[in-house]
Amino acid sequence: MAVSKIISECLDALLHPSARYDALTSARHRAFIAPRLLGSLAAFAAFPIYLALRGAPSALEALAFAWLIAPILLSWFLSRTGRYESAHVLSSLALTVLIMVVALFTGGTSSFAAIWLVLVPFEAALSASRRVVGFAVALALGCAAALMTLGYVGWLPTPAAADVSHGALMALSVVSATLYAAGLAFGTESLVRTSDTLLSVEEERYRLLARHMSDVISRHTRNGAVQFISPAVEALVGLPASRLVGHGLFDRVHVADRPAYLKALSDAGRGGEARSVEFRVRREVPRDDRGRPTAPEFIWLEMRCRPFEPGVPTSESGETDVVAVMRDVTDRKLQEQALEQARAEAGRADATKSRFLATMSHELRTPLNAIIGFSDMILHEDELRLAPERRTEYAQLINDSGQHLLSVVNGILDMSKMESGNFEITPEPFAPRPALLNCCNLLALKARENGIDLVTRAPENLPEIVGDPRAFKQILLNLVSNAIKFTERGGTVSVAAAVEGTRLVLRVSDTGVGIAAEDLKRIGDPFFQAGKTYQRRHEGTGLGLSIVKSLVGLHGGDIDVTSEVDQGTTVTVSLPLAQPSTDNVRTLAPAQPAEPQQPDYQVKKSA
Repeated sequence: MAVSKIISECLDALLHPSARYDALTSARHRAFIAPRLLGSLAAFAAFPIYLALRGAPSALEALAFAWLIAPILLSWFLSRTGRYESAHVLSSLALTVLIMVVALFTGGTSSFAAIWLVLVPFEAALSASRRVVGFAVALALGCAAALMTLGYVGWLPTPAAADVSHGALMALSVVSATLYAAGLAFGTESLVRTSDTLLSVEEERYRLLARHMSDVISRHTRNGAVQFISPAVEALVGLPASRLVGHGLFDRVHVADRPAYLKALSDAGRGGEARSVEFRVRREVPRDDRGRPTAPEFIWLEMRCRPFEPGVPTSESGETDVVAVMRDVTDRKLQEQALEQARAEAGRADATKSRFLATMSHELRTPLNAIIGFSDMILHEDELRLAPERRTEYAQLINDSGQHLLSVVNGILDMSKMESGNFEITPEPFAPRPALLNCCNLLALKARENGIDLVTRAPENLPEIVGDPRAFKQILLNLVSNAIKFTERGGTVSVAAAVEGTRLVLRVSDTGVGIAAEDLKRIGDPFFQAGKTYQRRHEGTGLGLSIVKSLVGLHGGDIDVTSEVDQGTTVTVSLPLAQPSTDNVRTLAPAQPAEPQQPDYQVKKSA
């Protein structure tokens, strides 16, 4: 009953392996348990036949048959504990002890049982453990050496050569050993086939995962070389995965991002911790007829990398390969950049508002104080006993202050219309020379009062230009008045006009204070004035060049400013002689927030 119970438990373990073993472990356990159970059951089934043929067994024969219960016990041990290597060690030990005992009583090395020592290492090979195989080899060699030593000193009986029973036992031993070896061979083949099947299934599973997941899986060395990369990279980069192996991927990483890319891989391979990095990769995109890309050439990738096997170095230097997972984060990066640009635009808008308030507080309070003060004096002229010439002077000051306020308000309104896209011009043919001379004549008195020479150079053969005459005059008035305002007494302001190709070029130069290099980039921004607000020596809202820039843009022209501190400034305006558009009315489009920091014109610093 005890034996049948053990066999039942072993068969149950064989048919229903524990869930903690994987498929390969279960296959190995089956390969270990099944032959031993079948061999022991066959031996027990043959035992009655053996008794019928030979009669009562000798003590040695009874010991040999009794020893056949050991494989059943080993199978039960493995099914209970799952200790595969320990079961193989005990099996090798049990088989060797049985062979040794039988050989001691049947002639030592010449015994029919001695041939079974050869099978001990072969049986241990099924364990796939070097330690178990080494133990089995040492055990078999030790038993063989012990049998030879005992035979040499004559302590073992030598069977007669003509003994028929000895020959029959030798033949039976060879046949049984051959059958046992065949069983081991079939078991080995079964394990190999099972391993190959499981490996194929796992490979197919991982291949399916690698092909159909959007993230890219790759294996790298610490120097960035790619050893494997999943086919999903083809959809991202537009190249076959084979072309990215080695340094193919590294060569497509943006030059500015290569240090961060290599550092992340190096740190992960050396430090044993996961790393994360974002970098740009150049991808293949279709191109148009002119050879220009039809899509952005760089995409953003996020790479999370970790050691291939933490704590297990893959090189003699103690470093390990790195496994990385990459995904496309271009959309997120574009959103971040758009958010950053929006923040910068909000900051610029806030700075513009602050400049507006700081400028307006001076430009509005000064004339308003004059208007209120002098008008109050006129109201109380009886008490103050003002002379007629004083009343006339005060009225002129009130009028001048009012005109100044009107120009400030008009400038603000014009700039607001231009920024909103509602400012319109009406192009028509007109002669630029009379308009230029008229503007210079209007400002000649102001130049003489400031002690400045105003020089005008306008050829008489200037051709007509298609544009808005009112806007043309406003451009010239703003530029020339600015030049006069920022030129010290004794300086010179020159206004020149010439035709260059199909464009009319206006140059307004002065020998004034000039503009610092850091302020040149912002010249033309609304309400911006070079220098600190509290350091300004000249009145103004900072809208003059902004309006000029916008009006020139409405005409399809360009503006260029060159300046050097204490040497003067030159503003060059280039206008087309004919309107490039077929429309009769051209409006200024609202400013695009994508690159608000870039001016519409080129700014240069003179040598």
